[in-house]
Amino acid sequence: MGGSVEERVVEAVRAGDEGVFTELAERHRHELRVHCYRMLGSFTDAEDLVQETLLRAWRGREGFAGRATFRAWLYGIATHACLDALDAPARRREVAVAVDASGGAADSTLAEVPWLQPCPDGLLDLAAPVGGEPDAVAIARETVELAFLAAIQHLPPLQRAVLILRDVVGWPARETAEALEASVASVKSALQRARATLRERLPERRAEWRAATAVAEAERALLRRYVDASRRADLSGLAALLREDVRQTMPPAHLVFDGRTAILDMWRPVLEGDRAWGEWHSVPLAVNRQPAVANYVRRPGEEAYTAINIDVLCVEDGLITEITTFGPEVLPAAGPALTLSPEDIGV
Repeated sequence: MGGSVEERVVEAVRAGDEGVFTELAERHRHELRVHCYRMLGSFTDAEDLVQETLLRAWRGREGFAGRATFRAWLYGIATHACLDALDAPARRREVAVAVDASGGAADSTLAEVPWLQPCPDGLLDLAAPVGGEPDAVAIARETVELAFLAAIQHLPPLQRAVLILRDVVGWPARETAEALEASVASVKSALQRARATLRERLPERRAEWRAATAVAEAERALLRRYVDASRRADLSGLAALLREDVRQTMPPAHLVFDGRTAILDMWRPVLEGDRAWGEWHSVPLAVNRQPAVANYVRRPGEEAYTAINIDVLCVEDGLITEITTFGPEVLPAAGPALTLSPEDIGV
């Protein structure tokens, strides 16, 4: 087969060479998963949509003309698959009304997205650039941290797709318009509206995180202190790590606890006194380029430690400013098991 490498790829894919197609597609599976994760906010749904993307690509392989790279072609298919999923009645999701400790309405971009799920850094690292794809970039914190993911879930699906393709993937307006089968003018308008919404919903200091692609050493040090205090059920030690205006959000339950006092009042009954749940154990994690911890408890009379939740931390100036708490059902994807034996933790 003659011609350039690009021409041979086009010919092989369009001719139905399954080996070539699979090899090329697998190179991009991990970054496609991150793309779908950004679009949907759910790690579980992103897994499903990557499979759907590759199936659509194989079925529509004759439509790959080589005008764009194979990677860009897959991104276009993935974006449309996500848009279809977001528009499907069975999958349509509406933001929830967040409530505070007293049951009153609370304003929280994170707590208003009950389907939000964390993604382990180990899986984000798999989406690093691959050979021959100079336009692929490492997964930066600003594009996967929970505040960003929650904020873009408040955007209409098309605005969300435009923002991700333009500002995250880095496509020009014309390429984005072609992928979305829209006009350049409509893409520019959607991007302007999306950016305005994000400015209202994102933390002011988020710009300082732009270069980060891993948890910083200062954050790891604070995480170690958080893990140690959690294991000892040391409420005073935990309190010393919280900024006075700290906020804890629980997206699955759309709950918000504002301020150190409210959070400590919520923690106290499960950590101290006759009503304490039991013996605590915590395992450090790194998800969404943020420090995190998986919390377990061994209740009186039980042998194993059972997963309770995952806390994802936001740290500023050496103190925790936000804790985003997820249920234990998301734990397997992050690595640790749902139960730990005393032998597992060295007891």
